[in-house]
Amino acid sequence: MATALLTPEPVTAQRFARLAAQWKTGRGPVSSLSEMVMHPAYQQIIGMGQSAIPFLLRELAQSPDHWFWALKAISGIDPVPPEHRGDLALMSDDWLRWGREQGYAW
Repeated sequence: MATALLTPEPVTAQRFARLAAQWKTGRGPVSSLSEMVMHPAYQQIIGMGQSAIPFLLRELAQSPDHWFWALKAISGIDPVPPEHRGDLALMSDDWLRWGREQGYAW
């Protein structure tokens, strides 16, 4: 019996939007960061790699949310200074500034 090879789904705005919506609705009123970032849709977004960064930054620009873990996992850096940790607006600003400095468009 032959096995089918899985080919990665292309990174598209539609795929990202679908996964982001699944994450937002599927996480419910979870207060645990570890539960939020372990959600299958969130993990698939991380799996999209660097091509997901502009979509993540656009999400942050529109409405701050817990996309920081994904951004850090993908980029390997964290531009958020310790005094901004825990403040979604400030953390979003730090990541958006980083995105502009790195030349990402969103």
